[in-house]
Amino acid sequence: MIDPQILRNDPEVIRESQRRRGEDPALVDQLVAADIGARQDQQFFDDLRNTQKILSKEIGPLQGQLKKNPSPELQQQVDQLMEKATALAADVKAAEQKAAAKAQEVDQLWLQVSNLVDLRSPVGGEDDFVVLEEVGTPRDFAAEGFEPKDHLTIGQGIKAIDTERGAKVSGSRFYFLTGQGAMLEFALLNLAMSQALANGFIPMITPALVLPQAMEGTGFLGQAAENVYRIESDDMYLVGTSEVPLAAYHSDEIIPAKELPLRYAGWSSCFRREAGASGRDTTGIIRVHQFDKVEMFVYCDPAEAEAEHERILQWEKDFIDALEIPYRVIDVATGDLGSSAARKFDIEAWIPTQGKYREVTSTSNTTEFQARRLKIRMRNDSGTKPLATLNGTLCAMPRIIVAILENHQNANGSVNIPAALRPYLGGAKQLTEPKQLTEPGTP
Repeated sequence: MIDPQILRNDPEVIRESQRRRGEDPALVDQLVAADIGARQDQQFFDDLRNTQKILSKEIGPLQGQLKKNPSPELQQQVDQLMEKATALAADVKAAEQKAAAKAQEVDQLWLQVSNLVDLRSPVGGEDDFVVLEEVGTPRDFAAEGFEPKDHLTIGQGIKAIDTERGAKVSGSRFYFLTGQGAMLEFALLNLAMSQALANGFIPMITPALVLPQAMEGTGFLGQAAENVYRIESDDMYLVGTSEVPLAAYHSDEIIPAKELPLRYAGWSSCFRREAGASGRDTTGIIRVHQFDKVEMFVYCDPAEAEAEHERILQWEKDFIDALEIPYRVIDVATGDLGSSAARKFDIEAWIPTQGKYREVTSTSNTTEFQARRLKIRMRNDSGTKPLATLNGTLCAMPRIIVAILENHQNANGSVNIPAALRPYLGGAKQLTEPKQLTEPGTP
């Protein structure tokens, strides 16, 4: 949620943000009108309630006098006041209900308004990003004398990926990581958590199911709702990222400023419906319904949010650098931001068989947006105020595995293991096709 004072003092700021996102600025006009109406209705209720309290204070002493010295005149006065109080009570109840309904209307409109975009973010859609830097040089496989294989062919060859049985068991866009594939994910998890610990993050294993208020508070029931799995019988949601439980972890809390920043690294399975992805990445494990991920999440003073965003990006770059994968960093365009993000940087790894870069990590500065929705504040010497939250993917397992298999493949189908991962794979230097076990009774 955006600071309501911006709506009341300078709504054009929000309209401009909506325009930059490609969203409806007229929604802001509806919100302005509803907000004015809600405050008027609340003021009317408060005035009536105050009148009711004053009347109650008048009646009490008179009733006491009536008990001590009964008289027709005093009884009539009390009866008249009681009749007035009864009528006023009905008015107060009606005013309270009207104010509550108007406040709920305002809340529902606020849920449709995305965060204010950073004015430095490029304006446009998915293809209007700005490349900030390119790191590493893609391999020239032609110069090495062979045509690179795609990750699925490699993964099947070394018995690391099984999508056929994944589809048999769970349907399309599911897969098994087997043998070396599973061990590679465990190695990536260990490397990611080791780096996170070294950078002051608290490791977390988070719930995969959350309540509606957690999903709504983080902004995933707006434009992203179509990709969320809902368990209708229990009114719960499967998370698409551990950002959701990590953001809601401190909901309805006040955090002392001296404890900030709080940095968490959450591991979880993630679930996405991939609605609208028909025909895109239908083979392999680039776009799937379930995957594991290590997510960084930070609570900090809003004054430190921009610097923290740069730090998160650097930690993501350090991780990809350790895997020796060519990549580029992009400043994501406003129309491609999530509703909570003010600014977002993506790291895209080079995928040789596609001849292009594909997103493997991202980091978003959500400023005070999620904290206001989830009622998370910080306390310093000046009092309490909303804090800022940021998130960043350290390792989304399937896409990182894709990048490793394709960029480090050899002509014979084996894959060189980046040096940073070898300690977590028993010192092995290559992933190769497993040797066939001899059948029982065979010499």
